[in-house]
Amino acid sequence: MTGTGLADPTGAIKLPPPEMEGGWPLMQALKARHSAREFGSKPLLPHVLSNLLWAASGVNRPDSGQRTAPSAHDWREIDVYVMTAEGAYRYDPPTHTLNSVVASDIRCLTGVQDFAATAPVDLVYVADLDRMIDASAEDRAFYSATDAGFVAQNVDLFCASAGLAVVVRGLIDREALGEALGLDSHQRIILAQSVGHPPDGA
Repeated sequence: MTGTGLADPTGAIKLPPPEMEGGWPLMQALKARHSAREFGSKPLLPHVLSNLLWAASGVNRPDSGQRTAPSAHDWREIDVYVMTAEGAYRYDPPTHTLNSVVASDIRCLTGVQDFAATAPVDLVYVADLDRMIDASAEDRAFYSATDAGFVAQNVDLFCASAGLAVVVRGLIDREALGEALGLDSHQRIILAQSVGHPPDGA
């Protein structure tokens, strides 16, 4: 298996338990946080991907199922899609599992920049607007963008602490990517984010 070393992309992948200890203090992570647009070829190991996704939007309060990233009205409308060389997956926070969506490499569809096609992991944040009960169209647009931003910032800070390269991106062919992922009209692609190790030798 190439890339992250994940299991067969035709089935659900149970991630290793996230590591709750270690990492830099918050102020050091904030000091180190920056956007990078060059990535090394080394894949993310499964335990690093596990920690990354838990930081992004994992369950940190099992009794309520609430997440590491805040969500307006507790709608939990942001789904995290994970693109690797092996395929595309949807992260399921309650089970800390990756569910296969596409069994092929579609990283090139996650952004117009060349590096999007080769970064070890591209995350895509998709808002399920049907979960935003009783929200107006204006509020759905505003809060889904805000909530996706919280997830992206969690990822930025995790990457700073873990010594990973990361950048948030908004230049996406949303129609092409949405079609490839099989998204419905009530699902809206908000942002993408590339993650990997710094360039080889950096």
